[in-house]
Amino acid sequence: MAGKDRKKQLARQRYERQEQRRQAEAARARRFKIIGSVAGVVVLAGGGTAAAVVMKDDDKPKTDPKPVASGCAYKPVDAAQAGDSKKVGTPPGKPAYAGMVQATVKTSEGDVVMSLDASKAPCTVNSFAFLAQKNYFDSTPCHRLTGGGSLSVLQCGDPKGTGRGGPGYQYANENTTGAKYLKGTLAMANSGPDTNGSQFFMVYADSQLPPDYTVFGKITKGVDVLEKVGKAGVEDNKQEKGQPGFDGAPKKKVTIQDVTIVGK
Repeated sequence: MAGKDRKKQLARQRYERQEQRRQAEAARARRFKIIGSVAGVVVLAGGGTAAAVVMKDDDKPKTDPKPVASGCAYKPVDAAQAGDSKKVGTPPGKPAYAGMVQATVKTSEGDVVMSLDASKAPCTVNSFAFLAQKNYFDSTPCHRLTGGGSLSVLQCGDPKGTGRGGPGYQYANENTTGAKYLKGTLAMANSGPDTNGSQFFMVYADSQLPPDYTVFGKITKGVDVLEKVGKAGVEDNKQEKGQPGFDGAPKKKVTIQDVTIVGK
């Protein structure tokens, strides 16, 4: 083969490899699902990870649910999920906050300070603050770390650390229209539309996800704590074969020690 033709062939092969990587990352972002509080998810107890789940386009909420006129509706989970619940009661139907609320999550790796937006996600902030004040999050693990490629999040809020746990109630999505999951975003995990519970995720690098997860605040201090955890990677990568990045239990263990709330 002539030198010129050989160069063209190598260039074409290089382009094809780059295109395959790009398509793999795009497919991964489409398949990725932040799992929270659902029975039957493929999870390895004691530090395993939930498997990626395909969400059909018909299942995705196209717009935010209509605002609740008189308050928030927190509905009991079904019997199949109840066994994975840690119940500390149900938040009041009337949101306790209307503006910005500061939350400080003290973890074994350092503090993460958050600004919660009750004006955009009143029922979510109401629930998060209620659980924090009930010491629900104390001594609980952050059970799932995803990084590399187009997704970089640390997921917490499951007292059992299995990916199935929750508070025994669920509620509707908020503030999802046009949602972006950029570095510092704080959002709720779910197992489908309107199944929010206690699990949440913190974004430590710009990530690509469909706008299906309630954004209820941002991290104002402590992203470096998350980046350190992300850099350490996971114990056992359960990512689909051939897909970029990693997905598993954090190699650097993270335990929430306490969550304090300060707001009007």
